[in-house]
Amino acid sequence: GKTTTARLLAKALNCHKSSQPTPTPCRTDDPNACSSCSEITESRSIDVQEIDAASHTQVENVRETIIGSIGFAPARDRFKIFIIDEVHMLSTHSFNALLKTIEEPPDRVVFIMATTEKHKVPDTILSRSQQFEFRTIATAKILERLKLIAKSEKISIPDDALREIARTGEGSMRDAQSALDQVISFAGEKITKEDVEMALGLAGADILTRIIDGVAENKPAEVLTVVDDIVMRGHDLRNFCRDLLAHLRDLLVTKVSSSEELLESAVCEPQELKRQAALFTEADLVRFFHSLAETE
Repeated sequence: GKTTTARLLAKALNCHKSSQPTPTPCRTDDPNACSSCSEITESRSIDVQEIDAASHTQVENVRETIIGSIGFAPARDRFKIFIIDEVHMLSTHSFNALLKTIEEPPDRVVFIMATTEKHKVPDTILSRSQQFEFRTIATAKILERLKLIAKSEKISIPDDALREIARTGEGSMRDAQSALDQVISFAGEKITKEDVEMALGLAGADILTRIIDGVAENKPAEVLTVVDDIVMRGHDLRNFCRDLLAHLRDLLVTKVSSSEELLESAVCEPQELKRQAALFTEADLVRFFHSLAETE
């Protein structure tokens, strides 16, 4: 999302169809897109340079790619734009070399930096930049998008299976789409909820329910049978542990709050969560949670 947004901003600043920067540059699928927008889409614009900081960490790279060319006017577009991806990977020397340029950039130069680890970017750079925090995407939104993809790819998959996939994205659209791709290559065009759990190594609602009921009814043998079943399926026990932790968190939230927004990524339905939460006290759930967190 970050790099895509950076490219969109570059298009908005340089689009030829308007006489100044515009909030509506040419769309990617526009057959009559201007040359600037279509070149940015294809990553071959002379005036928009994308630099991957992960592979250009050295100060020499920064001097050569950015500082060396910053004095030249844009070849054709309104602005010369440098998109620096994963900017936190630059070395301290590289940041120092950039500092003066970022502090007093020429009129026609714009820097767009993207990073997942803002705390690794020096304060001297942060204080000279305008910052935009990207939020994670709601599970419901990811689910809508996955439905659309499944429909256009003519994949038959029930909603509850898609919800499982959306949940694994943990707010990232790309991760959820990769998971869907993985499930399709595993199960083909007709996918069931079991296929999703098998392909992604997830503990489904029925497994978590059996574990919780086994604990509530004081039946350790039942719990061990479930764990044995998970091992036999070749699932990763660490992932299972995390799924169970997330489920305990959902039960605790159900007990102390009636907000459904806080439970949008829950595996079980709200009614089922209420039933399970009623089996324990808050103290029990907190104790289970700590014990599992140590195990994990």
